Amino acid sequence: MRTDNRSVKSTIISIYFILLVLAILLATVFKSYDVFKGSSLYIVIGLVVAVVIVHFVASYFEYDSDGTKLVITNQGLILTDYVNYRERKIEIAKDRIVGYKINNFKVYKTLVVSKKNKDGSVSQVRFNITLLKNKKIKYVKQSLRKIIKENKSKLG
Repeated sequence: MRTDNRSVKSTIISIYFILLVLAILLATVFKSYDVFKGSSLYIVIGLVVAVVIVHFVASYFEYDSDGTKLVITNQGLILTDYVNYRERKIEIAKDRIVGYKINNFKVYKTLVVSKKNKDGSVSQVRFNITLLKNKKIKYVKQSLRKIIKENKSKLG
């Protein structure tokens, strides 16, 4: 099964654009009219915080369980064509998948995949799935449950 969230890229770019225009507009209004003299700093800090939150929440997620390997990719949405600065990718044989967990922190969602290493230890890899639709999260869960069930039936 293959799924991704590429449709949200235009939405995130629009949000960045709106925040940028809002910051420029507020900066010029505050400077020319001296409105909110004491609180203009708080509004600028609020905009910076909003940009930082959008930056960390916005990431591209791709899941591909077709074939013998499981491929999961996470990368940033902005400037990824030029600088691939936030990429996290695993290609792992399906029989090494031990478990998974989805953490929902209301504003931020993560997929934690547990895999068995060659030395027998178990390690975890985290992926940002915040912008993945609930329907697609359900498909990812279903696929991972199927993989883990097949692994358990091979062992036992």
